[in-house]
Amino acid sequence: MFVFFPLILVAILIIVTNIRIVPQSQAYVIERLGAYMSTWEVGLRLKIPFVDRIAKKVSLKEQVIDFPPQPVITKDNVTMQIDTVIYFQITDPKLYTYGVEYPLSAIENLSATTLRNIIGDLELDSTLTSRDVVNTKMRAILDEATDPWGIKVNRVELKNIMPPAEIQDAMEKQMKAERERRQKILIAEGEKTSAILVAEGEKQSAILRAEANKESAIRVAEGEAEALLEVTKARAESLKLLNESHPTKEVLSLKAMEAFVKVADGKATKIIIPSELQNVANLATAFTAVGENKGK
Repeated sequence: MFVFFPLILVAILIIVTNIRIVPQSQAYVIERLGAYMSTWEVGLRLKIPFVDRIAKKVSLKEQVIDFPPQPVITKDNVTMQIDTVIYFQITDPKLYTYGVEYPLSAIENLSATTLRNIIGDLELDSTLTSRDVVNTKMRAILDEATDPWGIKVNRVELKNIMPPAEIQDAMEKQMKAERERRQKILIAEGEKTSAILVAEGEKQSAILRAEANKESAIRVAEGEAEALLEVTKARAESLKLLNESHPTKEVLSLKAMEAFVKVADGKATKIIIPSELQNVANLATAFTAVGENKGK
């Protein structure tokens, strides 16, 4: 009994040491006698001692690789440095294990050659303004090329585009000149708008002044017309009352004399009186009164 106890203990120890727990987001590639046997996913697993072995532990999470800058030449023969960032995920642990030796290095070299091919068809200005186009093309090419390796490329980003120093200096001068040009245009447009507004204001002011003068003249004319109308009405009313009172000849003569005085308006030096008015008894009195008024 005591002889078998160590053997049982060793057997239990061997079984325990061959129990594996596959964690979440990982997969184990298992080989049996040197050949691929299966892929373990999350859970409790038991491998056969001395027969099975874990060939590779693969992470199924999305991974990020930041490759160092790569020298590339544009279509207009400008050499620049571009570094890329690739987001990928392992979808088939078996293909990832047996598809290519050093898969990350293979992805790096593939991304470098793909980037050179794409940038070689673009000029400098297009390269600087077409990041999205380059990213999309690289992702499509890399995703297709890495399918046999069990890798899916989710996204590719150009992290930095670094032209030569002289090109950067020329670009900065160009941008400075462009900013100054835009500033001058804005100032000119502001001055133009200000001049237009001032002219519009002066125009509106002149229109308003002309309308005010017109309105004033109309009101003065209307006032004079109304005054003349009132005077005419008053005279007509006076004549009407005079006719209704059946005036004597002497009264009529006196009224005629008053009319002559008004015609003279204080400026005439000589008044010719009709002969029929000279016989009026009160004519001398009327002239005397008129003369006194003139002397005053």
